[in-house]
Formats: sequence, structure tokens, C-alpha cells
Amino acid sequence: MRTGDASGARRGPAGVVPSEAGGLLDVLSLAAAVLDADGRIVLWSPQAHELFGWSAEEVLGRHAAEVLVAEEHVGAVLELFVEVMEGSGSWAGVFPVRHKDGSIRPMEFRNMRLQDRQGGLYALGIAADEATLRGVERDLALSARLVAQSPIGLAVLGTDLRYVLVNPALERINGLSAGEHLGRTVHEALPFLDVESIESAMHQVLTSGTSLVDEFTVGRTRADPDVEHAWRASYFRLEDPAGRVLGLATSVVDVTEQHRAATEAAEARRRLALIARASVRIGTTLDLDRTARELADFVVPDFADVAAVDVLDSVLNGRPIGTVSGGAAPATFRALAVAAAHATEAVRAADPTGEIAKYDADRLVTRCVTTGRPVLVAHVEARDLPRIARDDQAATLLAQAGLHSYLAVPLIARGEVLGALDLKRTRHPLPFNDDDVILAGELAARAAVCIDNARWYQSQRHAALTLQRHLLPHQPPQPIGLEVAYRYQPAAAAGEVGGDWFDAIPVSGDKTALVVGDVMGSGINAAATMGQLRTATRTLAGLDLDPAQVLHHLDRITQGLEETIATCVYAVFDPHRAQCRIAMAGHLPPVLIRSDRAPALLDLPTGAPLGVGGVPFEATSRELGPGDRLVLYTDGLVETRDQPIDSRLRTLLDLLAEPRLPLEATCDRLLSALRDPDGHDDVALLIAQVDPHRPIGRD
Repeated sequence: MRTGDASGARRGPAGVVPSEAGGLLDVLSLAAAVLDADGRIVLWSPQAHELFGWSAEEVLGRHAAEVLVAEEHVGAVLELFVEVMEGSGSWAGVFPVRHKDGSIRPMEFRNMRLQDRQGGLYALGIAADEATLRGVERDLALSARLVAQSPIGLAVLGTDLRYVLVNPALERINGLSAGEHLGRTVHEALPFLDVESIESAMHQVLTSGTSLVDEFTVGRTRADPDVEHAWRASYFRLEDPAGRVLGLATSVVDVTEQHRAATEAAEARRRLALIARASVRIGTTLDLDRTARELADFVVPDFADVAAVDVLDSVLNGRPIGTVSGGAAPATFRALAVAAAHATEAVRAADPTGEIAKYDADRLVTRCVTTGRPVLVAHVEARDLPRIARDDQAATLLAQAGLHSYLAVPLIARGEVLGALDLKRTRHPLPFNDDDVILAGELAARAAVCIDNARWYQSQRHAALTLQRHLLPHQPPQPIGLEVAYRYQPAAAAGEVGGDWFDAIPVSGDKTALVVGDVMGSGINAAATMGQLRTATRTLAGLDLDPAQVLHHLDRITQGLEETIATCVYAVFDPHRAQCRIAMAGHLPPVLIRSDRAPALLDLPTGAPLGVGGVPFEATSRELGPGDRLVLYTDGLVETRDQPIDSRLRTLLDLLAEPRLPLEATCDRLLSALRDPDGHDDVALLIAQVDPHRPIGRD
């Protein structure tokens, strides 16, 4: 326990340095007295003064029995004294002693005979307070048992931070016997741990005296070298009653199970958060390619290094897909998206976006879609690469990229397999595991619904343009207090028809309902559905309902139409109150252009698309003054495949911020600047301006 020189110690002969005084003797406060052969006190220590209350001047030369022994005990004391002086041996025990204050106190005695050079005999008596001694004995016994039997690892290190004591629990934790610990540093005993931080903490406690409690450590010891464990260690400086530093005590508690449980809980929370974010970031539009890109981008880099989304070609061609089965057959895929966390050869190994590839039944991705079940290769070996890669060259590229783990999960929506999400890890150090399979399945399931919606939306875009134009208003009446301009442009392909529509509907009380909607899909069905919804909207508008109620009824009507989803913005302008009530059903926000302010997207509750069902709609009021404009449009005006929607909306606002043109010219400006001549979506645009020449208010 004592190491090194005692600071300031006096050196004796031959350079011998005496050790520092021990604290235990100070605690016991041992008193010493010497009696001559007649029983007179000839020597009296200061500790005897403290213990018995008598000073040396008061007792020297007097008989000890006279001073220290009660009258009834004098005879017994004299007999013991004679036995000691005759050489019968020392005497030890507890004896009642009379204190100077008259009280009788039990004292622990050790008595022995002394002899000087002349043969003279003396009696040496060493005494300590019996209660103090018993307390020290109990403390030592308790400490020894606690240390030995404690399930907590305990150790004492000297001031040089070498082990001087370890208990059996720490032996089991460290995989070293007590003998193998003693004299070693932490670095020597536990080379697998983060020794630098541990020893740094010990030095800090030893220097400052401030304890460190529950310091967390993760690592491995000789007791279980193949498994990582977690511990909480506490460090305390040891001092004697005089404040002299004796060393350091440490306690170690194995918290591996708690650590694993906490880690698993944190991982579960992370996975739930990931799924929650996926619900927001995947399926933001009804564009198939964009939804696939959102899925691929979302899973890298946190979940995979490379991700690919491949859809069965039959899905895109509108042929029946069939339900999930256990059959095995070749499959034809179209690559929709590829994403990578970093530059890697694995991207070159993936099917280029837009290309079609046919794979035999032995390919893992084929097995994934034909069985409708995930395929996991936790540890990819060379023999696995031909079943993962599209050809030998791609297999070589994957090997060069360091592919070590592979996972494919099916994209299943409404019981039908649409394709597969293909995941690879190259730099990510951990292999895919069963938990990853579950998480990837959750992400794929959510994305598959979005992909299926987008697929359905695009497959319905083929219809006769004449039907679409026939169903749209040819010349909406100019409403009271408003000027209205509108445009409709079909998709680029000749004869292709969508479900976009617009309308301006007179409502009682000189009000006007402004509507722009978009049936998800294309073709005759979409056009016919659009006609049904437009007719229903005009009927509901005639009832002078609040916009939220109109959308609620349209939602119920849409649910009754076969596989119909639509977005819609419905606004009612009241020229007498100078107010516009607006509600949306999953539609892009309108733009409000005030005469004295910059154009701005209206911050309105988005709502859910018509046909989803069970989601409430909310109407919001906006005051409109003379000359204010409201721009309603469908997504075909602003959405493209190569630019973020936020950027396109900013462009729309910038165009509307330019010097004001008449309404018709404004429509032309927007279509010219924003509309892609090869656009694959139709566009409906309606701009309404409050008549700047007509006073607003009740007549």
C-alpha cells in the first residue's frame, strides 16, 4: 500500500528511509505504561494521559492499582501482576479501569514482563479503549467479507496505480487470478480495453481526490475474449485519518445485459424513426420514376451503400401481375433507380436506369419476386456473385467494390409483386441481419404502395384528347367581381389524355367557385372520371357548401369510383365580403399575388387526395383586394423529372413577380417558361383576378 519515498522523511544509517506512520495505530490511540517490580508507575505515555485522564506528573511513582483499579478489583489485579512478574507469561484481556473522572471504563490490555541489563524486572502494559478496538475489528471483518463476497468487482491500487488487492468477483471479470493482478498496471492486466482513458481517470482521481462514479467502458477481457462486454467503473481515492493518500479503490459492475437492452431499444427507436421519415420522403408525388428514386436515395448511406429499385416490366406495360406465389420462373425487369453512398464500381454493375433485363430463375432477385420473400446473403462469397450480378463482368465489378453483404426484398402492394429493392453493402462494416430484413421489408411495403399508385396513375393516361376537351369547359362565364383566364395543355404524346380539369362555377350570392383538379391516371378512364368529378363538383357548388364540405363529399364520391384518386383545390370567392375560402385535397398550393406584395404560395392544410377516405379537410379564409390574383394549377406545370419541386415552385413565384401582364399573357408566360414541350403530364391552369375597377362590398 505504501510506495515511494515519504516526502520529507529523515534518512537513517546507510540511507535507510523510515516509513511513514500508519493511521491504524492513531485510530486505536494505544496507551503505554511501565511498572516496576513493586507495581509503581515509572513510565507513562501521552496516550495514557488521553486514555485514562491522568497526567504523568499525577501518576509517576504511585502504585498502578491505587490509581487505576477499583477497590473491589485490587486483589485480582495484584494476583495477575505477580504472575506476570514471575514469568508465567503475558496477560491479555478486557479489564475495567478507573478513569480520573471516577468512571469505570473497559479497556483492552496487553501486559508483559520486561528485564533490563541489571536484571531488574518491569511490567509493560499496553491498553486501548475496548469499544474503539471492537469497532475497528468489526469494520475490518465487515470490509473483508464484503470485499470477498461482493458480486461487484473490487480492487485497490497503490499510488503507482499497480494492483495490491482484487476480490474474487474482479478475478472472474478480468479472467486473471489475484496473484496475476498483484503488482501489475491496468495496461498490463487488461490490454484489450481502452486503457488510456481508464488510467487517465485513475490519475485524475488520485490527484484531485474527487471520485468518479459510473464511468462507462466497453471492451473485452481474458475472461471472455470473443464477446464485447460493458462495465460501469467507479474510482475513489483512499486516505488515512491524517489525510495521507494510500492509493485508489475501484469498483466494477458488469452491465452488459443492460447495455445490450439499451442498445437494442435505441436501435428500435432508430428504425421507427427511419420508417417515419420514409413515410414523409417516399411517395411525395405520383411520378413512378421519382418515387423509385426517393426510395433508392432514402436507404443510402445509413442502411446500404448501393440501392437499386427494379420493377417488373409487366407492371409497367399494364399486364396482370398475378398474386404472390412460390413458383420459380425467369423475370423481366426495368431498372427505375440506382443510388450509391459513394463512388463505387458496384454502380456500374447495376442495370442502367431505364433498361430492360431478363434474368433466369436462379438469380436471387428473380427468386425474390417469384416467391415474394426477402433473399438475404449476410456474408457474400465468390460463389454467390454470379447469382447477384447480371453477368460475369458485373460480378467482377462487385468483387472489386468489396461487396460483402446482400439483401433483396420484394415490392408488394395489394397482394401483388411489383418488383424488388436490391441492397448491397461494400464499405458499411456490418452484414445485413434479420432485423435489417424486417426494416427493409417495412420500407419496401410502404414504398410499394406509392409505386403502385404511381404505376396506376401513369397507366391511365391514355385516352382520346377529344374526350378530355369535350369534358372541360369551353368558355367559363366571367364571374361577378372576377376576371378569369385559363389554359389546358395535354401531355406531349398525340392523343394522350389526362384527368386534369378546371372550372369557374357561379354560386348563389354572386359568389364564384374556382376549381382545379387532377385525377391520378390517364386515358379514357381518367378522362371519364374527371368528367364525373367535374359534374359532381358543379352540383355540390350549387348547394353553396363550405369548400371543406364540398371536398368531403367529393372524397366519398371518389371512393365509390373504381380505383380513383384525385387531387383538388376548391376556392369560393365572395365579392361582397372580399373574401376567398379555400380547401385542398392533396393538391399543390395556390399562389396569391397581391397588388402591393411579392407572390407567395398559400400556406394551407394540404389534406389527403380524394379517394383516400377517412381524412378530414379544412377550409381557410383569405382576404382579397382589388387587383389581387389567385393562381391555381396542376402538377404538370411545375413538376419535372430532373429538378426538385421546391426549385420549380420558386421559379413559378419568380415568373409571377415579374412586371404584371394581362391574365391571358400571364398564362402564356407561365406555360412558355415552365412547360416542357415533351412533358409527360397534362396541365390545367386557372388565374383569377379581383376586378380592380369594381368596388368590393355589399350594395
